[in-house]
Amino acid sequence: MKTRIIFGSIVMMLVLTITANAGGKGEIQKYFSDAANKVKAADNASEKRMILNESFDKMSKALDMVQSSPLISKDDRAGINRFKTTLQDKQDELAGRNGYIRVSDEQLNAFSDYVVQDMEQAEAVVTIGVITLLLIIILIVLMVK
Repeated sequence: MKTRIIFGSIVMMLVLTITANAGGKGEIQKYFSDAANKVKAADNASEKRMILNESFDKMSKALDMVQSSPLISKDDRAGINRFKTTLQDKQDELAGRNGYIRVSDEQLNAFSDYVVQDMEQAEAVVTIGVITLLLIIILIVLMVK
């Protein structure tokens, strides 16, 4: 009986971990998707750039805050660094820094879609633990409100 309870507990923890991880990744994807929708709804290019830049800045700040937490493992820190590098590349491309050609005003809507797709792919490659992912989501939600 005791073995059955322990085994059941382990299975439940695994199921909950998988659910939390999938939900967390969905929230980050939703964050970038919402930013892309705001970009498409904006009237002028400067407003579109501002929306994209602010979304990159908020995500970067959330990643910095989580990364500085003592609760985060070494592997999670490495994953966050890879995600931050991807994020910084997109910000550099938007502004035309560090060897990137600046995204033209006419291409901002397409660029916002590209960012959503690229961040979704980066998320699939970068492994971040459930606790770290949940901390990132909490910080983003607090910054957005």
